[in-house]
Amino acid sequence: MFLIDEMNEGGVRHAFYSRRGGVSRGLYTSLNCGLGSNDAPDAVAANRIRTMAALDMPGDALFTCYQHHSADVYVVDPASPADDWPRADALVTAAKGVALGVTTADCAPVLFSDPRDRIIGAAHAGWRGALGGVLEATVDAMIELGARADNIRAAIGPCIGKESYEVGPEFPEPFLAQDRTYAMYFSAAERDGHFMFDLSGYVARRLSGLGLDDVFRLDGDTCKDEANFFSYRRSVLRGEPDYGRSLSVITLGPSEE
Repeated sequence: MFLIDEMNEGGVRHAFYSRRGGVSRGLYTSLNCGLGSNDAPDAVAANRIRTMAALDMPGDALFTCYQHHSADVYVVDPASPADDWPRADALVTAAKGVALGVTTADCAPVLFSDPRDRIIGAAHAGWRGALGGVLEATVDAMIELGARADNIRAAIGPCIGKESYEVGPEFPEPFLAQDRTYAMYFSAAERDGHFMFDLSGYVARRLSGLGLDDVFRLDGDTCKDEANFFSYRRSVLRGEPDYGRSLSVITLGPSEE
């Protein structure tokens, strides 16, 4: 597993985990953290505990959600049961001792931090969620908790790269209907009428319009880099029955209680 701690400020820590360092086997080798996968539940639970231990936190500090490619945001408070799996694609909190997590296998994980006002967020940004406004909704929810947009930093984790993300002829239209300049995130594919889509670039563009303090963008093509990442698209191309999910986490640190 690996950690990236660019936003380790004011007690805020975050991590984008690779697929390495877990106990799962087969298609899920090895740090599969996806509750929605068909992996052995005990293996997934053990993997999730390992990710929390790397942040010096107990396993029950991790909150994730039932992701359904929406713009829905769930506010986590200290009384929220960790096993309550809300239908949402983003989580926000102002509580210490809570770790917010999203799982991905090609979609873009985006972690948010306002280290001054101590508000954090995590979003699962696939093309549908990003187009539908999940990034903006996450920032709005953080602001409702007391954050300021110009204090918020965002980090976009590894996701499917433009060289791997071929889409059909109908795919660009809803993007261009919102903003014709989004055409810059599409380039011609080898197949006639198809396009290659730059998901990470598009997500960064959406974030750039929110007046944030800074936006970090991490390299890595989850579809190409099988050694380090799970990939839904790679599993489909191979005709595999399922795939693992990587975890991305942000936390304000252990509770002082």
